[in-house]
Amino acid sequence: MIKTKSAPRAKMEPLADGQIWRMTETNLQVDMVGKLLVHYKLGKHNAVRVSNSIGSKTNIEKFLKKNKAVLMPAAKLVVKPVVAKKNGATKKPVVAKKK
Repeated sequence: MIKTKSAPRAKMEPLADGQIWRMTETNLQVDMVGKLLVHYKLGKHNAVRVSNSIGSKTNIEKFLKKNKAVLMPAAKLVVKPVVAKKNGATKKPVVAKKK
């Protein structure tokens, strides 16, 4: 019997704020990581509403490992500049005159 080695799996990164872990049917979004507890949201991929949950770091890490979760790359935030309206008249602040 020939033993073959499987490809080495990437080491799991430590939990950090803002991470999104993708699994087959669900996503886990880490909101805040404390000393012992993690605030997270667990829901389907395109869910509109997802409840907040709290769990221990060790339990969350075991859950992610068991479900073969993959860390999604950080999304770049696109900030749109604020454009003032051309037709909108802006009022200057009124300053009281001294007598």
